[in-house]
Amino acid sequence: MFANFWDVVWFFFWSFAFIAYLMVLFSIVGDIFRDHKLTGLAKAVWLIFLVFVPFLTALVYLIARGPDMARRQAERVQQAQAYTDDYVRSVASSASPSAEIAKAKELFDSGSITATEFEALKAKALR
Repeated sequence: MFANFWDVVWFFFWSFAFIAYLMVLFSIVGDIFRDHKLTGLAKAVWLIFLVFVPFLTALVYLIARGPDMARRQAERVQQAQAYTDDYVRSVASSASPSAEIAKAKELFDSGSITATEFEALKAKALR
């Protein structure tokens, strides 16, 4: 399949370039569909040009809409982080320190934990 070392190098180079190109195309298509400010007709025009003149269209899209593309991606990341933070807060213990100490005292009185474990839980609740 490969005649010499440089054939292998060129094969890997072109493979890398092709995969990078596909990743750019997929990110552009994803951005087109996620952009709510773009009309349906404009989305269709961008996609038609991406199918028939893909390299030039990708280049024009990245130049014309690249900064907005990055801003929209950053907004999506911030929104996902906010959802994750809200979920963690809703699942995390929201009990007051006195309720946590009372719960630890119940465990200590029942013999489930030792006195040192009770003191450690009490100190953690008071932090």
